[in-house]
Amino acid sequence: MGLFNKIKGGLYGVAIGDALGGTTEFMSKKEIQQSYGYLTEMIGGGVWELRPGEVTDDTQMTLCVAEGILENPQDPKHAIGEKFLQWYQSDPKDIGNIIKRVLSTYEGNWFEAAFLADLDLGQSAGNGSLMRCIPVGLIYPHLRDIENISRIQSKMTHYDERCNQACEIYNRIVFKLLHDELLVEAIKSEIVGTEYEDILTREPECESSGFVVHTFRWVLHILLTSHSFPEVVQRAANLGGDTDTIAAIAGGLAGVYHGFESIPYPYANTILIKNKLDTLTGQMIELRQQLGMSS
Repeated sequence: MGLFNKIKGGLYGVAIGDALGGTTEFMSKKEIQQSYGYLTEMIGGGVWELRPGEVTDDTQMTLCVAEGILENPQDPKHAIGEKFLQWYQSDPKDIGNIIKRVLSTYEGNWFEAAFLADLDLGQSAGNGSLMRCIPVGLIYPHLRDIENISRIQSKMTHYDERCNQACEIYNRIVFKLLHDELLVEAIKSEIVGTEYEDILTREPECESSGFVVHTFRWVLHILLTSHSFPEVVQRAANLGGDTDTIAAIAGGLAGVYHGFESIPYPYANTILIKNKLDTLTGQMIELRQQLGMSS
């Protein structure tokens, strides 16, 4: 499978999971069953009154990370931050508490703003930096850069080390998938010795909440026990809880592994920002090639 197919699959995977799971966000599994049976189509609606194919903060912030890296790949923090602030000023429908606190109090130092938000809210271990981190793994060809930038973009809003670690693990898996490793083997090799290792043998014994550890447990479990891209995003969207984010994070990895060509046409075609995703795919691949040649 070619690099273009994988990178485009990763971007679309985030958006499709987000748009599908946005319908059921904050609902319980039982409420989803009562309202939709088993949701398989992007119908919009939900708490955010989405249009079919409309994405939320998960995809929007993913685009901010991608565009920031494209602007300054050597030191993208400032550029990513400017994209975050522009997005925040657009009055988005959906924005997490931690990120809202950081963006509303930022005064020139991202890490300080994240630290103060952690003190003020009492915790900052949300899934908001994990949901947006995939462009790092898709753009940078070298693992050392992936590890470093994954953590930097996370620490800009999330002070808790568990967020930074999850982003690094996630993009190390992306790196392996882009080098044709099997999904199950890539996940196993990255979570052995971590607090996620137990999901290799059993279903997560936690809620599907916005806590990054809970989110990542469910993401990894769904990926390990599914066999196709549609199965991944549908299971995540019907899980209950923070469905859009869990489906976006899982959909990103599933999209990289299975490739864009494996994504059903009705899913990809319904995404309202598909032209934006197509343009970014080309720009990201071009930059990745430049970075590879300049090293």
